[in-house]
Amino acid sequence: MSSQPNILFIVSDQMTAALTGVYGHPVVKTPHLQRLAEDGVRFDSAYTPFPLCSPGRACIMTGRHASEIGAWDNGALLAADQLSFAHYLSHAGYDTVLSGKMHFVGPDQLHGFQRRLTTDIYSCHFDWVKPEWIRIKESQGRECEEVMSNRRGYNARGYTGEAVQVGRWHNALSYDEEVHFRSVEYLRSKARKKEDGPFMLCASYHHPHEPFLPPTEYWDLYEGAEIEIPEFPSDLDESYSLLDRNLNAYHGTRRYNLRDPDGLRRLRRAYYSLVTYMDRKVGELLDVLEETGLADNTMVVFASDHGDMLCEKEMVQKRTLYEWSCRVPLLVRFPDRWKGGTTCATPVSLLDLLPTFCELAGEEAALPHDGDSLHKILQNGAEDRFVFAQAHEAVGVPCIMARQGRFKYNYIHGSEDQLFDLEADPGEWNNLVGDAGCAEAAAQLQGEILQRFDPDRMARENLESLYRRQYIADVMKANGTYWNHFPHFDARKGTLEQYLA
Repeated sequence: MSSQPNILFIVSDQMTAALTGVYGHPVVKTPHLQRLAEDGVRFDSAYTPFPLCSPGRACIMTGRHASEIGAWDNGALLAADQLSFAHYLSHAGYDTVLSGKMHFVGPDQLHGFQRRLTTDIYSCHFDWVKPEWIRIKESQGRECEEVMSNRRGYNARGYTGEAVQVGRWHNALSYDEEVHFRSVEYLRSKARKKEDGPFMLCASYHHPHEPFLPPTEYWDLYEGAEIEIPEFPSDLDESYSLLDRNLNAYHGTRRYNLRDPDGLRRLRRAYYSLVTYMDRKVGELLDVLEETGLADNTMVVFASDHGDMLCEKEMVQKRTLYEWSCRVPLLVRFPDRWKGGTTCATPVSLLDLLPTFCELAGEEAALPHDGDSLHKILQNGAEDRFVFAQAHEAVGVPCIMARQGRFKYNYIHGSEDQLFDLEADPGEWNNLVGDAGCAEAAAQLQGEILQRFDPDRMARENLESLYRRQYIADVMKANGTYWNHFPHFDARKGTLEQYLA
């Protein structure tokens, strides 16, 4: 094995760990993720640092918590002076390449990668900043339902049975096919150029993120399958936190029938199909590594940026701190198959990837970061470890999760918190805040959160950032300026306007 092994980092979007065969689901077919786990390590308590696309990925890239880098929402800038794992690996001599989505916001669309093989699937402008976010945060979440009453579109619409369409080609499928083609071709080209040195390829896909429009081939795999659907207790509304209520208002969950059994089965079947679609992509990448002889000297990491509530608790999408949204699949195959076929129950974070990559590359991550090397965690153990996650968009107040051992604490600034015993209550139904038997655990977890973070400062900086970004968005719109990245555009050969013509 080379002293600097290659790294293949495969990223899915919105994949819930519980809805994969590799994590024990009896119906969802993920044979290639299972194949990766059999040669690697399956992390059973892995968390996103922020259950939302852009801030979650910004945190993963930098190894920093969202409040440290201003990653407040899907329209937040990732500053060009934030060091990423791509910067460190480039400095260590790696060919660092991104194929696919990373949802960078701002003029820097590389953040340490030497090049991108595709555009991003979404825009990178401040036009993603929503005026309602400002009003919700100005009222500290108290006016969320009123603000949302006049919103035009709601995410929950995509979670109805009517929204599921089978066999319809669409932009997200086209995008992932391009991402995959360019990733495969890159790996083949590196195998032909054996003298080129180590590479780091990040292959980042859109699926199984909605829209739920699965190809017929994958839909048919679940013909006649038993599709499990959520149960809704009679006291569901009483169980909601401020975070839950405000997200439900933002997503418009009560404007659509999300309890229809037939619609739920259709939704889940579509999601199963798209998870298997992603699994197939992973398998094909693993096949290319084997066929080209790259496998023995390549570390392979598979993860998702966050999960999806899929109508559990009558909630949709992400942005919340429950397990379906915040816990993610994380599989790591080391180049020498170290600890192959094992599992790790210790809570870990996707923030841990940056120091893991750096350790593998022999590059010191000298500047501050908030993760620990997965290699060291596996080698030395970390039973008392805390991991944190944040959620801020469309809520009104800072929300911070802390996990240690069996307990998980959701801090909701200025409102009632939540404490769950995940061993006794994996569905997170029984809030133990106020339970005398759990007072010590609650105090310890809340104390860790408030020692590490300053919610008042976070709320102030978040709102100030929104004011600035809203102003700049208006100016950019008036000026007709944008930050889109075009991988094949060469400024020496003409203007961007000529390239787009």
